[in-house]
Amino acid sequence: MGERWLVAGLGNPTRRYAGTRHNAGFLVADRLAERHGARWRGLTTRTASFELDGRTVLLAEPLWSINLSGRPVAALLRRHGVPVERLVVVQDDLDFPFGAARLKRGGGPGGHHGARSVHKALGTADYARLRVGVGRPPKGTRVDHWVVQEFSAEERERMPELLDRCADAVETLVRRGPNRAQDVLHTADAR
Repeated sequence: MGERWLVAGLGNPTRRYAGTRHNAGFLVADRLAERHGARWRGLTTRTASFELDGRTVLLAEPLWSINLSGRPVAALLRRHGVPVERLVVVQDDLDFPFGAARLKRGGGPGGHHGARSVHKALGTADYARLRVGVGRPPKGTRVDHWVVQEFSAEERERMPELLDRCADAVETLVRRGPNRAQDVLHTADAR
C-alpha cells in the first residue's frame, strides 16, 4: 500500500456559510474532489478519497464549527494511520490579499481559531498549512463579520483560477514535495 495523505479543508457547515471567506478551505477540498471524481460521505465530517500516483489522498471537511476543527482532524489521522507530516490543512487567511496563497510547514496559527484548534489537538505544528488569502476587512468592519460574508462579485469571478492553483499546489505537494508546491503558488503570484 502506498503512502496516505490527509487534506483537511477548514470551514463552517450549513448553507448559510457556503460561499463565505471562512470556507476557503472547504472550497479547495471541493475542487480537489471534483477534479478526481471523489464522492463525499459522512455526517459529522465529510470525507472523500482518491489515488494520486500510487498515493491515497483523503479529503476531509469537519462539519463542526470551524473553531472546533482540531478534534475531527486528529481523529482522522489516527483512524487512517496518516502521519502528521502528511497532513495538509487548508484555511482562509486575512494576512494575504484575495488571490494570494501560501504553503508553509510549521509556524503558529496566528489569529485563526480553526488552525489554533488543530494545533492544540495535535500538539505540534509539524504539518503543512495552505493559507488562502481573503484580505483584510474594510475599516470599521469586524473580523468575525468579514470572514462570514460572501465573496464579492469580482472575487467570485477570479475564484476558479485561485481554486485551481491551490488544488495544483496540493497535488504537487503530494507528488513532488513542498518546494515544488510552493513554486506553483509563487510562480502564479509573479504573473
